[in-house]
Amino acid sequence: MPTISLCMIVKNEEDVIDRCLKSVHHLVDEIVIVDTGSTDKTKDICRCYTERIFDFPWTDDFSAARNFSFEQATGDFIFWLDADDVLSAEDQEKFRNLKETLEQDVSAVSMEYQLSFTLDGKPSQSLRRYRLVNRRCSFRWVGAVHEYLEVSGNLLHSDVAVQHRPVSRERDPDRNIRIYEKMLAQGVEFSPRDLYYYANELKDHRRYKDAVAYYEKFLATGKGWIEDVIGACNKMSECYKYLGDEARELEWALEALKYDAPRAEACCRIGDVFFRKEDYRTAVFWYSAAVAGANLKSGKVMMFDNKAYSTWVPHLQLCVSYYRLGSYYLSYLHNELAGKYLPDDERIARNRTLLEPLAKKEKEALQQKIAARFPETIQVDQSAPPAEANLAERTNRRPDKR
Repeated sequence: MPTISLCMIVKNEEDVIDRCLKSVHHLVDEIVIVDTGSTDKTKDICRCYTERIFDFPWTDDFSAARNFSFEQATGDFIFWLDADDVLSAEDQEKFRNLKETLEQDVSAVSMEYQLSFTLDGKPSQSLRRYRLVNRRCSFRWVGAVHEYLEVSGNLLHSDVAVQHRPVSRERDPDRNIRIYEKMLAQGVEFSPRDLYYYANELKDHRRYKDAVAYYEKFLATGKGWIEDVIGACNKMSECYKYLGDEARELEWALEALKYDAPRAEACCRIGDVFFRKEDYRTAVFWYSAAVAGANLKSGKVMMFDNKAYSTWVPHLQLCVSYYRLGSYYLSYLHNELAGKYLPDDERIARNRTLLEPLAKKEKEALQQKIAARFPETIQVDQSAPPAEANLAERTNRRPDKR
């Protein structure tokens, strides 16, 4: 069985680090902690799990710190986590099974990273990251911020999931954008990935015009990862929504459809434009496409998956759209479908109170129309053989010669 080193970079993580290490310490053979300047009890807590704790001066470069942590590892494979990550009991067992079956020729293993959760604990947004890498491959981290592992070779997708479970505490919301703007001031040439993630930071800081400019620079390189390209189109659509430019909002949501089978997020964004125009029939088409699109990727490993756009979001919008079209029964059905994903949501309960009597009345009226139009003139003889049998008999009978 291969040995595994857990490598982490930390700073002032006393609120979460024990929870993280408690969920994984028994699954790994070595724990390497690189501290970038803690002033709380983080290192004291880590000493309960490992003596391999290293100080590393912070230089506004996440990759530098992570690469240093990897350099301290001695195991066959390196596993990395952030302090506010955790493995559930189920995923601890999956990790143990992965370790027992892991071949030495595997270069890197991806795991689902669950970023947010519904009220009943189900993951609502996730992506995949390469979490476990073969130390012999000497893979390196790239990027001062929003860093990533540059991997290649024999890649494996596992069923292990890592949960991101941050706690409420003060964070520096300007840290990442400050690092990017420091890089710009120093004349650092941005990679396509840097352009994309800097644009994301600008959008998150509501600098929508600046964000659009950098998304366009990113797309103009023609070198972006396909998932980032699709993401840029959707995010530009969102920027133009906030800028009040509905034509470009629609344009960029449609642009996202060029690169792959229709993704649910783009379909919802297109539906939103028509919904605001009160063109509810067209909105229904696109929201329905968002729901249907989830089935187009069955069997394919999705690197990014925001389940909201293919589940409760379009169903709630279909609920409202059908209501405004006067189709109360369909409105009720989609509210109930949304409720499967948001069982305790007050909106679902309020909608149900409004729609149940309307849907019941509409259903009864429809049944009366059907009964009036198709009176019970055809009686089924219960003693007759099944239609399938008759069909088979007719099929096997040779036609008469004439």
